[in-house]
Amino acid sequence: MSRFRSLKLRVQAILGQEDWQDRLGSELAVMNAQELVGPLFSLLLHPHEEIRWHAVTALGATVARMADEEMERARVVMRRFLWHMNEESGNVGWGIPESMGEAMARHPRLAEEYYKKLASYVQCPDCLGDNNYVDHAPLRQATYWGLARLAQVRPGLAVFAAAELLGALTVEDSPVSQGLACWALGLMGSTAARPALLALAERDDPLELYRDGAVEHLTLGALAREALATLEKE
Repeated sequence: MSRFRSLKLRVQAILGQEDWQDRLGSELAVMNAQELVGPLFSLLLHPHEEIRWHAVTALGATVARMADEEMERARVVMRRFLWHMNEESGNVGWGIPESMGEAMARHPRLAEEYYKKLASYVQCPDCLGDNNYVDHAPLRQATYWGLARLAQVRPGLAVFAAAELLGALTVEDSPVSQGLACWALGLMGSTAARPALLALAERDDPLELYRDGAVEHLTLGALAREALATLEKE
């Protein structure tokens, strides 16, 4: 068995355990970060949702650790993320915006250097940005998640995409997009979103949301009310 496959199976086994977060901070944190990147990239495509999400968390943590150890190596991975989001790469980009958001939430310098790149995936071609707007709705939703994850730690940077997230509340006919936008805008303290959030507060569309290491089952209305409650505290 190749070293890559052996390491991938080991990491996969860790991410599938109930104590995976503890082991992320102990076992995975002492492994060679550069060697972990390849297996974690491949696990972003795992057939089980739980493993995919845990791989997002682990990859973001690993890239942040690389940035602490040698910033340029972390930049190489961030550029690899950007390439995966490029149509010319031939990839679809599954798990990429989420991993970018996770890495930036965990490392301030990565956040400062790449937050506009992440936002550009939901900025319309005529808006300021890099004209990287993605037409594929699931990838836009992945970007909304990445921006919300960034907003959990660095709302002052994530607010760069506030206008696009507000648009997701009012223009996109997708409870998933709207729910993720609710989460993000609440974290950003966007008072401009209050009318749109109020309009969604009684919606009972069921949603799944991965945050803080676990998948939650809730409704669009619950996320809107949560965001409103956060704004009331501002």
